[in-house]
Amino acid sequence: MSGTSDERQPLLDPESLIDVSVESNGLVDKLHDGHGSSITNDSSVDFEILPETAIVGRNLSWTSAYMLTISRIVGSGIFATPGNIYKSVGSVGLALILWLFGALVAACGLAISMELGCMLPRSGGVKVYLEFIYRRPRFLASTMVAVQVVVLGFTASNAIVFGEYMLVALDMEVTAFRQRTLAVGLLTAITIVHGCFLKTGIWIQNALGWIKIGLMAFMAVLGVVALFLPSTSSRRNAEALSPSRLFEGSNWDVVTLSTALFKVIYSFAGYDNVTNVLNEVKNPVRTLKTMAPTALATVAVFYLLLNVAYFIVIPLDEINASGELIAALFFKRLFGPNVGSVILPVMVAIAAAGNVMVVTFALARVNQEVARQGFLPFARYLSSSKPFNAPLGGLIVHYIPSLLVITLPPQKDVYSFILDVEGYPGQFFSMAICLGTLWLRTSRPDLKRPFKAWTAAIYLRIALSACLIVAPFIPPRNGHADVGFWYATYAVVGGGILVFGVIYWYLWTVFIPRLRGYHLEEERAVLPDGTTITELVKVKNE
Repeated sequence: MSGTSDERQPLLDPESLIDVSVESNGLVDKLHDGHGSSITNDSSVDFEILPETAIVGRNLSWTSAYMLTISRIVGSGIFATPGNIYKSVGSVGLALILWLFGALVAACGLAISMELGCMLPRSGGVKVYLEFIYRRPRFLASTMVAVQVVVLGFTASNAIVFGEYMLVALDMEVTAFRQRTLAVGLLTAITIVHGCFLKTGIWIQNALGWIKIGLMAFMAVLGVVALFLPSTSSRRNAEALSPSRLFEGSNWDVVTLSTALFKVIYSFAGYDNVTNVLNEVKNPVRTLKTMAPTALATVAVFYLLLNVAYFIVIPLDEINASGELIAALFFKRLFGPNVGSVILPVMVAIAAAGNVMVVTFALARVNQEVARQGFLPFARYLSSSKPFNAPLGGLIVHYIPSLLVITLPPQKDVYSFILDVEGYPGQFFSMAICLGTLWLRTSRPDLKRPFKAWTAAIYLRIALSACLIVAPFIPPRNGHADVGFWYATYAVVGGGILVFGVIYWYLWTVFIPRLRGYHLEEERAVLPDGTTITELVKVKNE
């Protein structure tokens, strides 16, 4: 098991370990011996570069990590987004190019995530990277992540989608109360399963992932089969894929293309989901290096195949004229309105449930890591894996805001607004990580990098993040976005949350301590279940 032993070694060049090996080995032994309640923090070694095994153990195999990534990327959007993209750009060729370019952009982001994830193989993802890169001002990066977790750490959209399409599949009237009840039921069931039955939850989300892959493969095959069915117009529809007609009707408007591209890029979001749970992944560095590209390639291939299948089965003018999901048109064309109207809702509900399950699984670990750093109240309870050997505290932190977002918003505008606000601050984090990756290469050449992202990929992601930060302030053609109030309101609110985080950090760690004559120190402690945490202690100034 040489691979396992190698991954337990600090990811530093050997010569850089000479000064810290004795101190760090002694401290690491103390941290893992399970004795004592408090251990003074020692800054002589970067603990983030030491792989850490979760108290619950490494339960995620290569396949489980693969499914965690697949199910996070593929939600319910693949059943609607391709149709919206085609309507925007006007041609099959341009639509397919955007999906290819979206896959390339996702690959660039994944490369950056892999460089940092292999270098800092710990659960937490963005949290770990920001804290490692931006150590000054002290506690600022940790505070910003904690604010985002508390204010924006929810899962709602796919839970709502699940509720809607389950009602359709059961041939029941879709009302707001029923939809929200099913959404809350799904969220509650997933929280209980992940919080009380860890391995069962992993098995279920793996099964849902395989079902999702099977459904996409089934749809792709149907597109090919349709070419040989005499009762369909598929052969005539497939002429739209011929070189002479591929770009017929293309809309080259820059704003339109940018909007469509952003939708495609969002369809690939979640490719780095496994970096949130690396403490539970077997052979984390090796798994991340091989699994993540494989998962992204799988999704990219299926996205392209499904687009082609849609264009083969559905006439282009019908896609333009219909307000239905493109997948609904697909199944109605092949199976008729009765059978098609049953198959699609079930598929959408499965895809949505699988997405909610893996997002909940991953975000619970991020919440637990934030609590372990002492940046959430009741940190000892939220950090512990008792009583079911699972991060129940992190799941509760995720459950509460998710429940509120599902049940409280009174109208569609408010709900869409909340979802927009959720994503905007992440662009600032993404840019900070990209800039920090470039800075680490010059400031910390001693760090081993089992994988190194292409420099061009980093600059592309920086440019994309800048565009996504600025884009909300560009007036849309019709004067408003998907809400009835000012189109850039969500960006202002999202930015305001970041400003609130900075103000809260300053008051909590700088202004009040100076006013009361103390400073904050970090002390390491070990909980009864063996979990190591950091406690922030007030120390009087001398």
